[in-house]
Amino acid sequence: MRHNELLMEKVYESVASVLPITVIVLLLSITIAPLTAGTLVLFLFGALLLVLGMGFFTLGVDMSMIPMGEGMGVQMSKSRKIWISVLVCLVLGILITIAEPDLQVLAEQVPSVPNMTLIITVAVGVGIFLAFAQLRMFLGIPLSYALVALYAVVFLLAVLAPDDFIPVSFDSGGVTTGPITVPFIMAFGVGMASVRSDKNSSSDSFGLIALCSIGPILAVLLLGITYQPSDVAYTPVSIADLETTADAAREFALGLPAYAKEVAVALLPIVIMFLLYQIIFRRFHRHQIFRIAFGLFYTYLGLVLFLTGVNVGFMPAGQLIGSSIAASSQKWLLVPIGMVIGYFIVRAEPAVQVLTRQVEEISNGSISQKSIQYSLSVGICLSVGLAMLRILTGIPIMCFLIPGYAISLIMTFFVPQIFTGIAFDSGGVASGPMTATFLLPLAMGACDAVGGNIMTDAFGIVAMVAMTPLLTIQLLGLSSKIWQYSDKKKRAGAAEASLQGIWDLEDDIIYFDMEETA
Repeated sequence: MRHNELLMEKVYESVASVLPITVIVLLLSITIAPLTAGTLVLFLFGALLLVLGMGFFTLGVDMSMIPMGEGMGVQMSKSRKIWISVLVCLVLGILITIAEPDLQVLAEQVPSVPNMTLIITVAVGVGIFLAFAQLRMFLGIPLSYALVALYAVVFLLAVLAPDDFIPVSFDSGGVTTGPITVPFIMAFGVGMASVRSDKNSSSDSFGLIALCSIGPILAVLLLGITYQPSDVAYTPVSIADLETTADAAREFALGLPAYAKEVAVALLPIVIMFLLYQIIFRRFHRHQIFRIAFGLFYTYLGLVLFLTGVNVGFMPAGQLIGSSIAASSQKWLLVPIGMVIGYFIVRAEPAVQVLTRQVEEISNGSISQKSIQYSLSVGICLSVGLAMLRILTGIPIMCFLIPGYAISLIMTFFVPQIFTGIAFDSGGVASGPMTATFLLPLAMGACDAVGGNIMTDAFGIVAMVAMTPLLTIQLLGLSSKIWQYSDKKKRAGAAEASLQGIWDLEDDIIYFDMEETA
């Protein structure tokens, strides 16, 4: 299929993903949460850029990021010197995280800690845990054991960290696994597992994102304990005063160069690593390199359009909708409206498209894209509803995170291992740029309107979005296991009944023969 046909297919998929959230915002804007004309125009322009951006991005990922990641993963697994593979993972994790656009956004929102201090802290956390993920696969350590031990350390450190810093710490685990990091690391994991032939090879294709999400949480908690920030504050989003559609277009024109630079910086480390890899190992042929180059261009263009759309068009809309509903006499509507928005918004996350397709391919269709998408939608629906409830009531985030993670970790010992990897990867994948640029401002606007503490009540929505898929996808795995067991039991029962029928028939024949003889 030619590039144009593939692009049209991807754009069509993007329309199906973005249209529901666009319709919901339009309905809210003419009913209980009126938007200014300028903000609505920004949102609609942003939705158009989202559709185009997702189309180019998903096509580019298929052509470039996935082949690059798989190729490098295969080579790392073939290396007999484990320390070289571990060192490469450490450097790779640090480089791609430093340039992750979502992390830059989070760093801007925490002015009490210098931007570069927070970014380097998170990047080192990701690098160390990507290296640990490589070691885990080499040593055959079950993912469940690793997750239980590491999250025990996380919650122990959370007791010692400043209260205002805890939501930021858990949010950092979600934003670091963004649209740049996820496709490459997932493909890297698939490549590392593909050279193995043991029964756990497909299961070990997943779990890298899960472990890479824990690194930033631990690193930022340690930063909070040692750095002792005096004032962890949030800088609210400024909303431009627009009079005409030309003003709206000007806002996008002003934002486009900044996001073009961000994405170029984000992709540069991966491109450099790939070039070094190709020079040393000569894995790809000329036509494959040309295809990867075109794919990188599509990935770049798609991410620039996507990030410009969500940052310029979606942020103001999210903040105004949240503040309008929370300031009304029916502020309780925040919970059901948040749940509906959460259900549909996860489908517009670019990395989610990559994850669901990868799951279906690796499982040979036994785990469908739709089943994962529905499980994610239900999970995010619950998480956003709980986040809105926290804003209205002031319930501490740990009241949700501790039981949520406890149940999720217990379930890891009862569900198929592949579902554990998918579930914990999904938590990092679901909390992407749509969460940071629409759901977070929605929570900020609502929290500000009700007079809550933004750092403890509104921050943490990314953490909630990262937690609930662990439950819903593992429940999907548990129900699949129960169904398979039930089906196996039924077939065994049917076979036994059939065999019993044959025995009864043979008895009747023997009895009939004896009667004849007599």
